[in-house]
Amino acid sequence: MEKVVKSVCSTPRRCTPVDGETPLPEALNSKDSMKQFLSDRVVKAARSVHSVMMDGNPGLIRDRKHHLKTYRQCCSGKELVDWLMKQNECLQSRSQAVGMWQVLLDEGILVHVKHELNFHDKDAQFYRFQDAEFGLNHTSNEKDSEEELQESLSLLSQLGPDALLTMILRKCPSQRSAEDLEVIYEELLHVKAAAHLSTSVRKELAAVLVFESHAKAGAVLFSQGEKGTSWYIIWKGSVNVITHGKGLVTTLHEGEDFGQLALLNDAPRAATIILREDNCHFLRVDKQDFIRILKDVEANTVRLEEHGKTVLVLENRTEWAQQGGAGNSKYTVMSGTPEKILEHLLETIKLDSNANDSIDPCVSDFLLTHKVFMPTSQLCAALQLHYQAELSEGSEQEKASYILSTKQKVVKLIGQWVALYGLLLKEDPIALDSLERLKTEVAGDFRLFSVLKEQFRERRRTKVLENGYQTLSRNQPFDWFSNCEEPVGRLQPIRAQDKVLYEIYRPDNKPLTLMLPVNTSVKDVMSAIVKPGGDHILVKMNSMGERAQLKLDANAVYTALGLNERLFICSSSQAEKLMPLKEQQGPERGTTDLLEQMGSKDIANELTNYDWELFTAMHEVELVYYIFGRHKFPGAITANLERFVRRFNEVQYWVVTELCICGDLVKRAILLKKFIKIAAVLKEQKNLNSFFAVMFGLSNSAVHRLYKTWERIPSKTKRIYCAYERLMDPSRNHRAYRLAVAKLGPPYIPFMPLLLKDMTFINDGNPNYVDKLVNFEKVRMIAKTVKIVRGCRSQPYVPSSPQRGLADRMFLEAPSTRISTYSELSLPLRSPSSIRNYIQNLKVIDNQRRLTQLSRTIER
Repeated sequence: MEKVVKSVCSTPRRCTPVDGETPLPEALNSKDSMKQFLSDRVVKAARSVHSVMMDGNPGLIRDRKHHLKTYRQCCSGKELVDWLMKQNECLQSRSQAVGMWQVLLDEGILVHVKHELNFHDKDAQFYRFQDAEFGLNHTSNEKDSEEELQESLSLLSQLGPDALLTMILRKCPSQRSAEDLEVIYEELLHVKAAAHLSTSVRKELAAVLVFESHAKAGAVLFSQGEKGTSWYIIWKGSVNVITHGKGLVTTLHEGEDFGQLALLNDAPRAATIILREDNCHFLRVDKQDFIRILKDVEANTVRLEEHGKTVLVLENRTEWAQQGGAGNSKYTVMSGTPEKILEHLLETIKLDSNANDSIDPCVSDFLLTHKVFMPTSQLCAALQLHYQAELSEGSEQEKASYILSTKQKVVKLIGQWVALYGLLLKEDPIALDSLERLKTEVAGDFRLFSVLKEQFRERRRTKVLENGYQTLSRNQPFDWFSNCEEPVGRLQPIRAQDKVLYEIYRPDNKPLTLMLPVNTSVKDVMSAIVKPGGDHILVKMNSMGERAQLKLDANAVYTALGLNERLFICSSSQAEKLMPLKEQQGPERGTTDLLEQMGSKDIANELTNYDWELFTAMHEVELVYYIFGRHKFPGAITANLERFVRRFNEVQYWVVTELCICGDLVKRAILLKKFIKIAAVLKEQKNLNSFFAVMFGLSNSAVHRLYKTWERIPSKTKRIYCAYERLMDPSRNHRAYRLAVAKLGPPYIPFMPLLLKDMTFINDGNPNYVDKLVNFEKVRMIAKTVKIVRGCRSQPYVPSSPQRGLADRMFLEAPSTRISTYSELSLPLRSPSSIRNYIQNLKVIDNQRRLTQLSRTIER
């Protein structure tokens, strides 16, 4: 029972970024300003909607009678939904329209005549606009009204899902539909206090959560010494935790929880909880439901023991298995020893007669993360034992059948291992040696080899039918890597043994260059430069002069350098005197004139093409190494992932650098508009990584303060920028971004810093082991995030066509006018190769202090 209690109640209190992780910009975490900004935009949207409604359908707002009572100047919920459906053809369901009206209801702009909190799509439910309070009665010309309406509907449709969710939470738990419960369950995946809980616990919580709100800051939710009756999750707002004698102990924020200890221990409240701000919302679980969930989890838990010790913990998820949520077995692994987890997964592998190669989710979860809890040598040894296993009892036929079946399962699991890792396994000498020995054994087993050969031919036959050009080889030898292909493209993945050019500077700023393998240790790097026995150290330093001495056993330090970081070799006494190189400071002149000659779409195309090369070169298992610490996995590198993350910073600071270094106001305004259009094209191309990099650059404080520049931007461009800013809203664990991504299909490039932040949170908030057993629930959550990368790349990327897209229609430009401004000498600069060369060699300033100074120089 103790382990289950930990699962339900342990809540991570922090999300510490790992070394080298791209931190989310401060603008992303400025919640108060974002909330006020969104509230102002909602009021503006309401004015537009109300104005168009009054101009085109004034009869919607009229006196209405119901049950012998008259309600003055109001409209019905059903008619409002009908009207909205006609205005916005993109709405796929009436519930979407309900969510949009709920946004206005939550803001108090629209009010139910009986002050009910939820919007109802019904004839007899009446609502009034608060015209006077929000200044809704204003007039504008017809063209502006249409443009403003579409922008307003776009904003409300983005906010609608969040408002709908709040509606569902306000319902009494007994009135929630199956669809409602699924919505709440999906939301709990992204709530800090619940993200680490098991699937079954989240399912049960979705059915019992109660929505509770409090209007005023300073209100006491409960006092120290009171009897505990509920567990709380902060849905919106924050609270202060006060104890006798100590005063303010801590402040809890959105997504965190409190109150569970009093329920578990049946003890008085250990602290007083006071609302820190107005309008706080909570998700509450009452004591009887809380205790029942604990008991249900325990009742559905099966523990397997050997020699008096638990070696495997399974959870019965029969009802979810029927819905396809728990793989092939009704029991799912919660924790266990590595060997027992592997044994269980082998038992659940199905041997399809049609040679179906689909990877079971639990098996792929295990394989993607096995190095965390089961080194390759241990996994290979265990697989060898299973391959040679025999049945001690039964007839000869039963024994032969068991041996064949077990060997097939081992071969299938290894096949899935190879499919996930590809040629990376060839670089692991332990794995390669083990696979070669097993391959020899498989080839020597006539019965097994015959079965595998037929399955292989069936797969090849299927590929011939699908592709129409492959040929079947009658006597092709068995090979684990037969379906692995070398990566194609201009940019090749960085391998552990690849040699790269190390550039290391001496105290006099003169460089030393040498070719060394990527994963060379600091000790070996220094041995190649200086004689042993001295007091030399290797230091990395960034553009702001911040230094860090590197440990002798650290490896792959060159490919892990951050933006504008350099390596220095010096004595201990010289380290404090080191100063950044001039090249680290970034450019002194911008490239505005060059950018003016390049089309926005051309720049975005090359950004996306290069990003796809970087993204494709990265193996998803690098995320696991990165989050858990590369040093824990001998021979592993994360160079491709680090290169991709560094690119995000590079693009972000490129935007800030070019704008802050451009002294001409007119050119700067043109450049600002160009960057907004580049962001629009990147979003259209589903390159979310560079889209957010550009947006973070535009929201940087050094750019945000350029008021004169922003004033010169057309109002339509500003509205587009504001709509994109909504995706940067950090509330509810970046829910706006997650909703947008949920609508995308592959191929697309995800926002990598947020993906790494999610994984860091999972890692920090959940132990690797529970009661000395591998915490497979954590493994499952880590693997699920890693699989997002695989899903993004499950379809091939095809470079965008030259046809006009949505971004072109949003920004009507006249290319001929722009081209004619320059001489024919400028045309080569617009060629794809020239733009590509520029995009791949960006020079940036990443010193925020210097960027702010430059910003103040050009606009005081």
